[in-house]
Amino acid sequence: MLSDDHLISGVEIHCEEKGRCPSTCHLCRRPGKEQLSPTPVLLEINRVVPLYALIQDNDTREAFKGALMSSYWCSGKGDVIEDWCRCDLSAFDENGLPNCSPLPPPVLRLSPNVEPSSTVVSLEWLDVQPAIGTKVSDYVLQHKKVDEYTDTDLYTGESLSFADDLLSGLATSCVAAGRSHGDVPETSLYSVIFKCLEPDGLYKFTLYAVDTRGRHSELSTVTLRTACPLVDDSKAEEIADKIYNLYNGYTSGKEQQTAYNTLMEVSASMLFRVQHHYNSHYEKFGDFVWRSEDELGPRKAHLILRRLEKVSSHCSTLLRSAYIQSRTETMPYLFCRSEEVRPPGMVWYSILKDTKVTCEEKMVSMLRNTYGESKGR
Repeated sequence: MLSDDHLISGVEIHCEEKGRCPSTCHLCRRPGKEQLSPTPVLLEINRVVPLYALIQDNDTREAFKGALMSSYWCSGKGDVIEDWCRCDLSAFDENGLPNCSPLPPPVLRLSPNVEPSSTVVSLEWLDVQPAIGTKVSDYVLQHKKVDEYTDTDLYTGESLSFADDLLSGLATSCVAAGRSHGDVPETSLYSVIFKCLEPDGLYKFTLYAVDTRGRHSELSTVTLRTACPLVDDSKAEEIADKIYNLYNGYTSGKEQQTAYNTLMEVSASMLFRVQHHYNSHYEKFGDFVWRSEDELGPRKAHLILRRLEKVSSHCSTLLRSAYIQSRTETMPYLFCRSEEVRPPGMVWYSILKDTKVTCEEKMVSMLRNTYGESKGR
């Protein structure tokens, strides 16, 4: 217990009665008397102050302050100098780079305000630069389409520097740095929008930070499948009717070629929808596969039907819906560019947060399919 003469600034202690000692405890029993045992309650802080401020001696306080700052910002292996860490001689990695100040990995995520479409995906992450310590120079974003022909471990995909490629505007028009509208302060949120992805494709995005000394953080990965391809349902139904009329009765060589060309010209998803409409209306005269093999021959029918294998199981389920409607959405997006030009051919480890950026709001059009068992209004 602390007496009134030894109270610590910033800390208040309360005690209250918590009951008697149990009778089974022979160490607690006192002969001839049963006495309540006071037990301190958890400390309650009535004024928040740094721990080192509670120390009266100036030299001890400064030493304690330095130790706490070093432990928190420099992993206990260096000293805090203004807003950076001066690492001890023992705090260098195998590449000779100081590593006492941790470089936190960024957390890559889908932008919550931009729903992915068949071709457009927006990703974002919060800035990981701490108030004291390491300084982030750049973020590197790698992206690739994953399929059965790609070794995901050996092929890293295309790499884009956020500072050198995206903010500078040197990257392709299909990828841009920007910011989606949200509640996070602009200075701490980075975003990239991809506008030319392939529908129904599996993509892997990987992000890591680079500090001003060239260190790389751990990787953050997002894997997603883009939305199903757009289909014109009315057009698919028209093609199904056209194919039925070409298959109906005697099919001449010219009609066979017309049917073959028509089915090969449409996308795989449209072909799947044509098959759906054909079987829905004309299956009593033979299903689409059987009629195609009968009218066009096995070879041409195989060339047509094997294209259906490109449609994923997820999209094939949606393409069997009773009705499909297409709609166009527009959403605001801030496209950002750097006001500074980095010297070409130089390793320029500047601090990304200090880069002057101007942003312009533009509208992004996103086409989507709506699937259902009944026609929407």
